[in-house]
Formats: sequence, C-alpha cells, structure tokens
Amino acid sequence: MRKACTVGQVSPSALEDEWQRRATAAAIEAARKVVKVDGVIPPGTPIGRLGDVEWGWLIAAVLFAWISTRAEHAAAEEIDTEQAIRLTGLDPNPWGAGAIAVILPELAEVPGLDWARPLNDWSREEMTLFLVEALRLARKALIARDPGGGVTRRSSATVIADEFNDEISL
Repeated sequence: MRKACTVGQVSPSALEDEWQRRATAAAIEAARKVVKVDGVIPPGTPIGRLGDVEWGWLIAAVLFAWISTRAEHAAAEEIDTEQAIRLTGLDPNPWGAGAIAVILPELAEVPGLDWARPLNDWSREEMTLFLVEALRLARKALIARDPGGGVTRRSSATVIADEFNDEISL
C-alpha cells in the first residue's frame, strides 16, 4: 500500500536529493572556477596535459565545495555535520569501501586460504573461514574509522601539535 504524501509537505528523500543536487552543482562550479582565464588552469588545456598540481587544484576545489554544501545542509536541517558529509548517495558508499580496502592485505594473509584457486572451487569450510575473517577485519576497520574526530573535526595529533607550538611561542 502506498503512503499518501500530505499536500504542502516535502518528503525527507526529496530534501536529501535537493541537497545532493546543490552539493554537486557547487562542486562543478568550483571546478569551472579553477579552469577560467584567471584560474589556476588555463581554459582549453587538454585534460591529458594536466600535471599533479593542476589535478590537485581541481580535485581540492570539487571536494571543498561539495563538503561545504553538505555542511550547509547540516546547519540548515540541524543534523550532525559528520553524518551529512558521509551521506553521499553512492553505492557502494565510499566510507565503507575505504574501510574495506584497508583490510585487503591482511585478509590476503589468512592461513588456510588458497588464493591461487578460484573462489568457486573453495570448499564450504574455506569460504566460511574467508567470510568470518573478512567480517572480523571489516568490523575492526569500521570501528577504527568511526570513533572520535571524523572528517570535520581536528585530529588529536593536530591538537597536540598546536598545543606544543603554542608552548614554544610563549
């Protein structure tokens, strides 16, 4: 049964879609600003000729504009900034994919798994061992990713460095 939408009310998913569109538009506009007559990259420069510095400027502009709009979303909707920034709408979610990518080297070294054989040739026991270890490592990576600072807060290393620098300058 379909849920009726009250006239004059916007659904939460429609609001989220609108903020995603705004964030994407801001990211595109930021990239265009980098490639203007007075920008860092001259207009008409072929993409294949961009160096690392130019790619860095372009990517930084896109990321900062997207994050800025998502932070605006958090403030406007009075939601957690970290949560708003992590809501990408992508599948697979980059936050999860990043945490999983970090475990792959350790997963490759699980004793009892023959990586030379195709997965569909593994026994039930080998597949179970693989999945249990993958789950254990994924949980560990997700826990390590989530507590404390996050992307919008200063890391403890930065705080300690700032305090150390303050003491030296006294």
